[in-house]
Amino acid sequence: MAKGHRSQIKRERNAIKDTRPSAKLSYARVSVTKACFVLDAIRGKDVNTALAILEYNPRYASELIGKLLKSAVANAENNNGLSRENLYVAECFANKAPTMKRIRARAQGRAYRIEKRQSHITVILDER
Repeated sequence: MAKGHRSQIKRERNAIKDTRPSAKLSYARVSVTKACFVLDAIRGKDVNTALAILEYNPRYASELIGKLLKSAVANAENNNGLSRENLYVAECFANKAPTMKRIRARAQGRAYRIEKRQSHITVILDER
């Protein structure tokens, strides 16, 4: 087959698969910037410390990310057979999701647009 053939490109892309345990939350009803404040606090920390930080963080996104982190830990234990004590948050990031557009009525018959932003949040764990 030719070097740039579609099937060969797909085969090469699938060969470099990331095997680290992870969890992803799609279409979370929180903006990327608000989620990143919480994600920056737990990046690089071990799992127990990260869960403790999320437990006492007053932001709304910390509740969502706490559930997501517990899900990633469960994936690591069940699917990969890793020990919880050795895990840490290797990567965590939030990507932009589609924005819901809404309209609010204003004075003199005008309409202002309200943008309800969403995000895709990903947590990737690794073993020390």
